[in-house]
Amino acid sequence: MALSRLVLWRHGETDYNATGRLQGHLDSALTETGLNQARFAVPVLAGFEPEIVVASDLQRARNTAGVFASSTDIPLRIDARLRETHLGKWQGLTTAEVEQEWPGAVTIWRTDPTYTPPDGESRVEVAERAIQVVHEVDAEFSGTVMLCAHGGLISALTGRLLDLPVQTWSQLGGISNCHWTVFTRRNDRWRLTSYNAGTTR
Repeated sequence: MALSRLVLWRHGETDYNATGRLQGHLDSALTETGLNQARFAVPVLAGFEPEIVVASDLQRARNTAGVFASSTDIPLRIDARLRETHLGKWQGLTTAEVEQEWPGAVTIWRTDPTYTPPDGESRVEVAERAIQVVHEVDAEFSGTVMLCAHGGLISALTGRLLDLPVQTWSQLGGISNCHWTVFTRRNDRWRLTSYNAGTTR
């Protein structure tokens, strides 16, 4: 078995997104806007014809994926390795609050994937746990698989899948709520075919 396509889908808007707070492993809930974002995305994502959707166990990703799965009858699997970056002591804070307590740390974190927030994990570590999921579905399926996860994980995993030098990962832009990134395989290598794509609604 070997996948031909991999779709990475970020969850819809959450209450923490709406108030500008860092989430990490905190189990924030989708807003009504977030649920609607997921509903609008379903017809487009269904066109990729995924064989299965694998979602982070955090409810914002699990519920986003659930909207898709219930609308398409495509199987849904939950995997905690797709959780967002653990942000340790920063979780629940705004970036301004983090900057006040740890001056300069936010800039370092945004530009250095090896940087670890206090009591948290680095994006390199996140990519390594996420790539395990990719390897497993790659051995199990031969068409398209969709992973429903988080912005930080998706950008880190993108760098890892493309074998980009770690120091360049920060050049990848962020992923908007309910937007997706698509990889296709050619000559046994992953190629990035779209990044941070989404609906206009």
